[in-house]
Amino acid sequence: MAKALLGYVGGSDPRVLSEMRRLQQRVQDLESELIRIQAENDMLSAAARHDDSMLDGIDVPQAEPAYS
Repeated sequence: MAKALLGYVGGSDPRVLSEMRRLQQRVQDLESELIRIQAENDMLSAAARHDDSMLDGIDVPQAEPAYS
């Protein structure tokens, strides 16, 4: 089964090897993008927490309706 997962089924057919390399590269690309997106999400979450903490110190009276 391990050989099947590594792409060795049916010998060394150049098409299979080429497809395997392409898929391995795609997986690496997706892993890199996932790491980048996670880092971006962490930065945005930290910025949102920082903005919320800045607003906590502001005393805002109860809003009144726009119509009277």
